[in-house]
Amino acid sequence: MDRLSLVLVIIGALNWGLVSLFQFDLVASLFGGQDAILSRIIYGLVGLAGLYAITLLFREREKVE
Repeated sequence: MDRLSLVLVIIGALNWGLVSLFQFDLVASLFGGQDAILSRIIYGLVGLAGLYAITLLFREREKVE
């Protein structure tokens, strides 16, 4: 679950980077525009992954021996 969350957060970060640098929304262009149901699902999953990733900040790190 952690890796899936991080992958989705990375996808979201890259998409926002493209939007800011080139005014190009990759998710919207791949899935039929910002209002398309599939794009909205992707945006929602990225948002949920971001919320889940917050929990990673508060977890104890495992000690490697």
